This record gives sequence, C-alpha cells and structure tokens, in this order.
Amino acid sequence: MLARTDLRGTAPTLAELRRALPRGGTDVNAVLDTVAPVVHAVSEQGTDAALGFGEKFDGVRPTSVRVPASVIADALDRLDPAVADALRESIGRARMVHADQRRETTRTQVVAGGVVSEKWIPVRRVGLYVPGGNAVYPSSVIMNVVPAQEAGVGSLVIASPPQKEFGGWPHPTILAACALLGVDEVWAVGGAQGVALLTYGGIDTDAADDPRSVLDPVDLITGPGNIYVTAAKRLCRGVVGIDSEAGPTEIAILADDSADPGILASDLISQAEHDVLAASVLVTDSAELADAVDEALDAQVAATKHRERVTTALSGKQSGIVLVDDLEAGLAVVDAYAAEHLEIQTREAAAVADRVHNAGAIFVGPYAPVSLGDYCAGSNHVLPTSGSARFASGLSVQTFLKGVHVIDYDEAALRDVADHVVTLADAEDLPGHGDAIKQRFVGGQA
Repeated sequence: MLARTDLRGTAPTLAELRRALPRGGTDVNAVLDTVAPVVHAVSEQGTDAALGFGEKFDGVRPTSVRVPASVIADALDRLDPAVADALRESIGRARMVHADQRRETTRTQVVAGGVVSEKWIPVRRVGLYVPGGNAVYPSSVIMNVVPAQEAGVGSLVIASPPQKEFGGWPHPTILAACALLGVDEVWAVGGAQGVALLTYGGIDTDAADDPRSVLDPVDLITGPGNIYVTAAKRLCRGVVGIDSEAGPTEIAILADDSADPGILASDLISQAEHDVLAASVLVTDSAELADAVDEALDAQVAATKHRERVTTALSGKQSGIVLVDDLEAGLAVVDAYAAEHLEIQTREAAAVADRVHNAGAIFVGPYAPVSLGDYCAGSNHVLPTSGSARFASGLSVQTFLKGVHVIDYDEAALRDVADHVVTLADAEDLPGHGDAIKQRFVGGQA
C-alpha cells in the first residue's frame, strides 16, 4: 500500500534527507492569480461581492451575512445531546490547558530609576475561520475560540461557508459549538471571499435595517482552510495578521518493533481520511513492522467509510514508509520532516519524545493518538504544516497576544547612560538621535 524510502546503510546530509522524504503539499502561488480578483472585489465592494462569490462557489446566497441569533440558538437546541456533552468536555479540557498559557507582565529594574516592563495586550478583534469541505469541524471552533477567549480578546467573529442544505447558514453543528462558547457573531461566508471580508469589513446590506449590520474588519485571522483560503490569507497579510499558511494535514509515526501494527495502520488512516492530499508517514527501523503495517492497512482501508479518499492519500507521493537503521536515524528523519502531528510508538516513548526538536505536537505512546488531540486531549489541533514546525508553533493563547515593552526612566537614570546613547548614535551617523538626548539636559551636561 505505502511506498517505501529505504535509508538503511546511508548517511544523508540534512539537505539530502529533506529531499528524500515523502512530501506533497500544494503550490499556493499557482492560485494567487485566481484569488487576487476575489480579494480585490471584496475590498472594493464589500458584502455584495462576498455574497456574490459565495453564490457562485457555494451555490447559495444567505439572506444576510450575519447569522441571526435565533438560528444559532436553534442549532444548539436541536443538537444531539451526546454531541453537546462531548463538545462541552472538549471545551472544558481546552480551557484548562490554555488558561495555563497566560503570560504575566514582567518588570525589570535595569538601574535605579530605570524600568523596562513587558505587558501582554490581547488583539482587539479576531476573525476565526472554520472550514466546510469534506467534513464538519466544530472542533475547529473550539480550538480557535478558546485560546482567543483565554487571551482576553474582546471581539470575536466566526466565518464559515454557507451550506445550501441548511438554508444558506453554516452547518448547524458549527453554530451549536459557537453557542456553547458564547460566540454570537457568526458570518455565513467562506473561501477567499470570507477571508477578504474579515480583512476589509463591510455593511450587511441584506440586513441593513438591523443595528448589527455593520461588519467590522478584524485585526487577526486564524484557522485552517483550503488552498484558496490560504492564498487569500497570504494576499491579506499585512492588512491583517494571520496565524499561518496551513497546508494539507500530516502525521508521522516513529515506531520500533514493539509497536502494534494494527494501531499504526488505524492512525495513518485517521489522518488520510481528512483529504486526498493528507500525508501519512511511518518511520521505523523494523522491516517486519513495515510489512505488518501494510497488511493491516489492506484490511482496514477496505473497511473504512472514506476508503476512496484514504486510498488516494495513502498512495500519493506525500505518504510512505521510511526505513532507517536505528532509532537515532529515525529521530534525525522525523526532525528533518517536522510533522504537524508526530506519534512516538517506541520503547521508552516519553524519553524518545523528549529528544524531538521539530514537531507541531508530539503524541507519546499507544494511548495518545492524534485523534485524542483533535478533540479531547486539551491541546490545540491548529498546528504548523509542511515542515514549518521547524520554526513555528501551534495556535495558543500567545497567538492572540502582543508583547509591548514599556520604558520608564527618570532624569537621573537617563543622565547616567546619556553619553553611551550619544556615542552609539554618532557611531551609526544618526546625530539627531544624540541631540534628542542632549536637548533634555540643555544648560547642563549630558
């Protein structure tokens, strides 16, 4: 089932290793010319353009951009109680973890009378994108909203594509999750046009008599989406902040011969069912385990609901088995790959996990599958993809905070360091900087 890359008996450089590993991805540049007119039209024409593109791409035009409060409340009333309970559990666990991420103001007394503090200020208004597509993602509502709320963001808006089968509103499970989280501003707009409307704002012309018809632009957009959403985020970056440019989802598993091949197969499938471009990679020093995983995949894929999608993802160039000489070589491989999700299924898994440098999230042992992190571990599932875990972090409270230095020096403290400032200003040929110091001590010596 899975293609194999055999690195046994080799000693590749880091560059060679990165080139050798299975990697798919999408070329965002290839759709920029398609997306740019959409973004430009929404920036110029606002909601009329956004709704028009929604009608073209989603096949439906909602009666307003903003989802009425009654529709959100009704979605929660109609939600399966078991799903509601599961969402509440997920929210509670996510709150526990993200509450512990809050940062406190630090205050450093550099000298007597000279203090530098760093305080953390939440972004004023945030747009949280929740995709449609192959599945329904109330979990993405939780993963975006909870850290923003814990950061103290005062104004949140969810944007999610309108659904023809639900009267032009986002999927009711999405709306119910919003209700459980206390989010009352939801826009029925998706795709590139949704990102653009979050960026530039507008007037909800189909509900212009409603005092809530003003659609204020946001300062930061977070949340995953398809390649068109990603391209729009790239084009809007700078006008607004973005969390990342998310690529197709991916899992890597580092396993030795102690791992259960049936569990490994099920975890590879769980990621592959997201998308035909999803990546599922197994790294192991056991050829026998690799063979057993292939056998387990044959049986499990045949029985899975989305077997066509899964088969396409597992047979793509982005998926495969990488054979290595030993665990040390395996660690080098997974660090070079820098997976969005990395499972460690080896002996002494926790100790092995401690040695990993590059991963969006690390799942330790056979009882911490990626599926747990997707829903109820308490961790966040909005994670860096396409190797960006080498330098980027997953979504967290920090995503929604700005660190601001506050400099408070009195006259004596400034006078004490004035000569050094003037000297450095002159060394950089910026005498005006030095004059700004001297001016404060006119009549005296700087």
